[in-house]
Amino acid sequence: MSNPIEVAPPPGIATRGGMREVGALAYPVILAQVSATVMGIVDSAMVGRIGATELGAAGFAGIWTWTCFALLNGTASGVQTFVSQAEGAGSERECGAWGWHATFLLVPLGVLVAALGIAFAGPLVGAAGPSPELREAAETYLQPRLLGMPGLMIAFIWMSFFRGIGDTRTPLWGSLVANLVNAVLDYGLIFGRLGLPEWGIAGAGAATAVGETTYGVFMLVAAMRVGVRRRYQTQPIAPDRKSIRRLLWTGSPIGGQWFLDMIAFALFTTMVARMGDLDMAASQAFVMLLSLSFMQAIGISVASSTLVGRYVGAGDPASAYRSFHSSLRFAGVLAIAIAVLFLAAPELLMRIFSDDPRVIAKGAPLVRLGAFYQLMDAVAIVASGALRGAGDTRWPFLVQSTTAWTLFLPLAYVFGVVLDGGLFAAWSAGGLQLAVLSAALFWRFQSGAWEKISI
Repeated sequence: MSNPIEVAPPPGIATRGGMREVGALAYPVILAQVSATVMGIVDSAMVGRIGATELGAAGFAGIWTWTCFALLNGTASGVQTFVSQAEGAGSERECGAWGWHATFLLVPLGVLVAALGIAFAGPLVGAAGPSPELREAAETYLQPRLLGMPGLMIAFIWMSFFRGIGDTRTPLWGSLVANLVNAVLDYGLIFGRLGLPEWGIAGAGAATAVGETTYGVFMLVAAMRVGVRRRYQTQPIAPDRKSIRRLLWTGSPIGGQWFLDMIAFALFTTMVARMGDLDMAASQAFVMLLSLSFMQAIGISVASSTLVGRYVGAGDPASAYRSFHSSLRFAGVLAIAIAVLFLAAPELLMRIFSDDPRVIAKGAPLVRLGAFYQLMDAVAIVASGALRGAGDTRWPFLVQSTTAWTLFLPLAYVFGVVLDGGLFAAWSAGGLQLAVLSAALFWRFQSGAWEKISI
């Protein structure tokens, strides 16, 4: 990490917001997101070989882990908004400070949440009401897994900084290194190979924690490189309460959106876990496939957020609109390709995670349903990123939280439990929510309300 940072040069007027510019920023993010998701897929694929209960437990505990940290990690992503707008306005030397403002605010809170989670893992898992076997396995996975969350938070903060300045390659390299560490330790610690102890599902949690900590260290060291430090002033600074309040004002709605959305999904997962261990295993496999499939939309969303923020900072709203529309076209093409794959080979995709025919039979219809999710997810994710880059973070928070709690959760319970539709019917409620959410977010950006927002 001794070479100077590679930042995309400011584009010419004719190419601002075009497909080529979006693609140049998006492809390293897509690869980084895929790499990060592969970390979870590797866990699930290896743990699934132990048994269906362990596969369900890893998914159950993982979702609740993300829920506990969603507020903090979402707030950390607000760094990208401030950095991209400062970079667009030509104030490069102000960019590095935003990483430290987020570090001072969020990392101590992350350590506290992790410590409380480790101390009370048993009661927290038990309160959700899964089967005794799944509860024991989830608790075993959760305690070592939480040790990696403060490191992942540091990674989120400085990843947002790099993406804000238009460097999407450094986070990619960090993700690849972390994923390699996780994969090697997964193999060693789950099955007792490579001279390591056989810890089973606890080994999966420990491997992920070490991988996430590696990611955090990598990103922090990358931010301290000489070329980056001189250009963006990333050296440590003293806390500044006014700047921290500004970050909290703009970033906390993103964190709130992530947190309430994750709470809704965690409750949905709890409902699924109560349907049975096989349902939970099939649902976890489907979640992993969805996570991998919409990574391209997240990558394009990050590019959209960076470009919209850059052009808002530069006082060029026309290029901001163009960036959004180019991002939508790019994401739509990839979403259609993934949908075709989901429709063509659902059983084959399920076998990545389990060789239990009962799990495959329950999961294959979900994969077909996932084809419908693709286009709706792409629009919602890209529009949310564009609004975030413009500093419009409160409206997406309100609409996503509202649809999650008034559409997704109630309809999932009615379809899946009250009407006894089971797992497929419960997941169908998510498709209805996505359709409403994507339309609302698209309309919001097109309305131009973000042009009146100042951070």
